[in-house]
Amino acid sequence: METLQAIKTRRSIRKYLDKPVPPEVIRDLLEAAMFAPSAGNEQPWQFIVLDERRLLDAVPGICPTAAMCHHAPAAILVCSDSSLEKYPLFWVQDCSAAVENLLLAAHALGLGAVWAGIYPLKDRIEDFKRLLSLPEEITPFALVALGYPDELPAAPQRYRKDRVHYNGW
Repeated sequence: METLQAIKTRRSIRKYLDKPVPPEVIRDLLEAAMFAPSAGNEQPWQFIVLDERRLLDAVPGICPTAAMCHHAPAAILVCSDSSLEKYPLFWVQDCSAAVENLLLAAHALGLGAVWAGIYPLKDRIEDFKRLLSLPEEITPFALVALGYPDELPAAPQRYRKDRVHYNGW
């Protein structure tokens, strides 16, 4: 899929077919996420793949905006790792770039995915830490639910001329 087409046609997908995502596809998604740019190339991320039904069903209790996990065959929790941080606080941008790469790769590979926010909500962070026994230096940032899409939302026009400013406000 051509890059601009992938960007313009990617949609948040919340309904999935009852079909597992093969491990080699998960690996391709993670590799794409790890190709994201990061401050000073620090790559301060860790990824937790969730494919056990017990864990996926527990997610909406922690993050209500991730209710689709009840039907998703997999999800990836993108986390920051403070032990890898060279440039404090840039991990938020770094992990955001990794999530976007993951979303675009999922779309390019025929999967549907949706980003559910975790950080900066303290209750969600702590509950994910408990559920997955995360070490102190790991901060859950975002959850990406994914699977083969069972919906195809239309791609709207998003360019807004009134939101563009040149050389100042």
